[in-house]
Amino acid sequence: MKENAVITIISITIIVLNMMMIIVLDIKNAIMVATIAEVTTVTMAQIMVATMAQIMVATMAQITAAVMAVVMAVTTAVVMAEVTAATTAATTAVTTVVTTAVVKDVAAVGAGCFNLINS
Repeated sequence: MKENAVITIISITIIVLNMMMIIVLDIKNAIMVATIAEVTTVTMAQIMVATMAQIMVATMAQITAAVMAVVMAVTTAVVMAEVTAATTAATTAVTTVVTTAVVKDVAAVGAGCFNLINS
């Protein structure tokens, strides 16, 4: 009878220890899942911040380069148009003055020759 009681106590003890082991393993698994979730969340947040910062820097550099290219193209076009207009106006004015002077001189020479011939 005593042997059966001892065997029963040992069996109950083993069952209780197994149940405690299962509970400890469940608690350990829950802690590991929570830890992994927290580490993953923090890591992903840091990766997203770093990635967004790099994307913003690259995007702003490209936008700045594109805007500067457009500004330089427009500025160059306007300046070249102004320079061309001013050069054309100056050339036309000088050409008109010189041509007028030459025509007057040729007319004067022609008139002088005409006067000499008719005198």
